[in-house]
Amino acid sequence: MKARLLLKFFVAVSVSLLAGAIGAIYTSTAIPTWYMTLPKPLLSPPGWVFMPVWTTLYVLMGLAAFLVWRKGIEQKDVRAALDAFGFQLVLNAAWSVFFFGLRSPLLGLIDIAALWLAVVATIIAFRRVSRPAAWLLAPYLAWVSFASYLNLSIWLMTRSAG
Repeated sequence: MKARLLLKFFVAVSVSLLAGAIGAIYTSTAIPTWYMTLPKPLLSPPGWVFMPVWTTLYVLMGLAAFLVWRKGIEQKDVRAALDAFGFQLVLNAAWSVFFFGLRSPLLGLIDIAALWLAVVATIIAFRRVSRPAAWLLAPYLAWVSFASYLNLSIWLMTRSAG
């Protein structure tokens, strides 16, 4: 039984980190070129902050998914919560593709608005299954909110500059 729980934990965290790895493929090539030329808002953190913050958030997300998954995939609420989690994870990875890969702050903004709503829906779904799991997503929602501010600011600044 413990081996099965450990495997679920490893899978849940790995899947979350995989979303980050997919995003990193698009991010890493655009940061030293395109992103460095963009105007940044006043509250924009230094570049080195993003990797440790996102890595921490992906681990917390994976832990939250594990806490829900261990309640039993055969339960309807668990399946619904994990479906919501998977959907927001796709939106999460897609943001890097839109913003960095396609170099489109507008598409990034549209995606991150949908992502924010999906994270809220995931928190609500997780809360029905595991309150600690829902709380583990609170820092993620806070960071996505901050990232939304950054994305919106960059879009407005580049829109008015061009």
